[in-house]
Formats: sequence, structure tokens, C-alpha cells
Amino acid sequence: MKTPPTAAETRAALARQAAFAAADAAALDGLLSVRPPEAGPRPEPVWDEATVVSHEVVRERYRRLTLSCGTIAATALAGQFLMITVPPHGGERILLPRPMAIHRRNPLRGTIEVIYGVAGRGTTALAAVTPGQRLLVTGPLGRGFEFPAGTRRALMIGRGVGVCAVMGSVEDAEARGIRATLVASGRTRGSLIGAAECAELGARFIPVTDEEGSADLPALGALLRSEFAAGPPDVVFVCGAGVLTRLAAELGAEWGVPVQASLEAHMACGLGYCHGCAAPVRTDPAVEGPLVCVDGPVFDAAV
Repeated sequence: MKTPPTAAETRAALARQAAFAAADAAALDGLLSVRPPEAGPRPEPVWDEATVVSHEVVRERYRRLTLSCGTIAATALAGQFLMITVPPHGGERILLPRPMAIHRRNPLRGTIEVIYGVAGRGTTALAAVTPGQRLLVTGPLGRGFEFPAGTRRALMIGRGVGVCAVMGSVEDAEARGIRATLVASGRTRGSLIGAAECAELGARFIPVTDEEGSADLPALGALLRSEFAAGPPDVVFVCGAGVLTRLAAELGAEWGVPVQASLEAHMACGLGYCHGCAAPVRTDPAVEGPLVCVDGPVFDAAV
């Protein structure tokens, strides 16, 4: 039986989390900008009562939720997200919907997948949902990833569930004949997402972990420079950590290629009505800055 942590160990763990969060936020300072106007219109979002097709534990610490929602499955762009209204659970009512990256889209089956970790009241309640139930979902939302014209090779980097935000671009790469490499970063090998998906889609999968030291930024930077020594990718997509986004931007500057970064944020509406998810983008103090939900979640990242 595992011994519960002592009070001192709990305080130390919280201090480490706070230090990491501060470093992660600081890493984004001055890095992001709103992307140029889109080449075409975004798909119109819909409000749908989606049926839960399956709900299963995946890897060490995540859940995969598959929903039947033909319109979103057919129209969602890589990197877009959903707002999922969580039903009441255990006598508690969850007031605000939860934003979730669209991990996979299957237009033929009319299904979409999200993967999430159980971290708070909302996701704890969501974890109790069973197949056959119906969930109110809104989507697809936000601005996703876009391949520059002429892209032949692409690098995707994700940390934790940040892999889910970039997986749609791996799907698109396979459909367009683009050679994709996905770097999945996490605490342990058992927590990594994406290996099976990359095998299915024919993408190269590179696992890096904290326990092995390969996810440390200097080690990861050296690994990627070696991986692309013969020629850089044409674009880099990244999600999951501010420090990882800065590394991607530094590599992009070395290689002379664009970097697009997807942000994770708490949201109340996902549609820009509440103005509650300000993006960490420098703007005129007299003008309201961009929002993660409508101007992103994908922004340009450059040092």
C-alpha cells in the first residue's frame, strides 16, 4: 500500500508546481503574436446533443471520450476545440463548460475524440459519464493550425494532453502527403499519448520523458537538431508548455521556419462573449488584447 505524502512533501510538491507555472508563464513573454488573416472562413460552430460512443481510460492518467457528432467531425479543422457542458454529478452542478482540444476526427463514422486528465470538479464529473449518455457540445471553435503553402515536412511537439491539440495536424499531414514527426513529452513512458495514432497515420513518433531526462530542454533541443540535421522541417506546431513553446521558437529561428503555438486556457464561453481568456500577447494597454478562444488558440511564436 502506497504511503500518503507527508505535509512537508505536499508543501514541496505545491512549491515545485508554483515555480514551474511561473517559469512557464514567463517563457511566453514577448513570444506570441496574432496570426495574419485566415485564407478562408472558419466552419460555423454548432450546438449539438452528442451521444457518448465510448469512454475509456487511456495510458496512466487520461480518459478518451468518443462522441457521435457528424457535423463537427466533418467540419472541424486541426487544432480547433470544443466546449463540453458537464452534467450534474454527486449532487453538484457544474456551471461552466470545459474547453477540450479535438484529438481525432472521423467524418466517415461521424465521431470525434477528446482526451483529458481528471484534475478538478468538472473533469471528475465528466469522468462519470457513460456510453449512451448525451452531452451538450459546442464547436468547432477557435483558429487552428495551418500548413504553409508547399509544406513537405512538419514537426509537431506536444506535452501531456497538448499532444491532443496537434494530433489533428498529423491527420492532415497524412492526408496531404506531408512527412510528419511528432514529439510526445511527458513524465513517464506510460503517460505518453500518440504512439498508436502515429503508427496508424504513418508519422514518426519520438517519445521523451522526465524520468529518462530526454524531456529536459537542452537534451530535447540537441535531439531535434540531430533529427533534422540533414534539413529542417517546413513548419513547427507546438502545444502543452510555455518553456516548450520557447524552445520551438528558438529552433524555428535557427532553421528559418515558422512556428505555430496552441495555448491552453480556462474559458467560460469559448466564443469571445465573456472576454475572459486574454492571450499573453503584448498589445497597446488602451486596447483590449486578443483572446485565446477566437484569435487563437493557435498563435505565431517567434523570438
